[in-house]
Amino acid sequence: MPERCVGFVVVGDAVTVVDAEVPGDADAPVTVIADDTWKLQKGDRAEAYDVMYRRCTNFLKENGVAKVVVKASALTMGSTKLGHMTSAELRGVIIAASASVASVRTIAKALISRTYGDRKMDEYLQDDDFWDEKTTGGRLRKNSREAAMILIAARNG
Repeated sequence: MPERCVGFVVVGDAVTVVDAEVPGDADAPVTVIADDTWKLQKGDRAEAYDVMYRRCTNFLKENGVAKVVVKASALTMGSTKLGHMTSAELRGVIIAASASVASVRTIAKALISRTYGDRKMDEYLQDDDFWDEKTTGGRLRKNSREAAMILIAARNG
């Protein structure tokens, strides 16, 4: 029986959201229900995080989402920049909000590249044939493939 799952990828002040039905059969395609981007509101960050937290929990509750997969933070070489820190803060908000409603897993891009299939994740993201085979349903934007990929990879492990 398919499970309602959401993949989140946080970059800067934006959250890419892919809502999908994921079948138990790892070879069956994922059905994309929705593909969206949530932008953090301008102004006071604490208030903006509160709004994002409520938006996330409401979305997950209203859509009966059972499982959430969030792209984990990546290690960076050299000094950490402010953009990485603000992304990490927002990622934390999404993880906390999701955990209040559903089962949550974080998965790193590097782990997917090492453990999923025989190619690096970036190669899968560029492969239109892969996406035609692995997804059905709603239209998936190319820049949302990463959020869908973490859902596909997470069901195998």
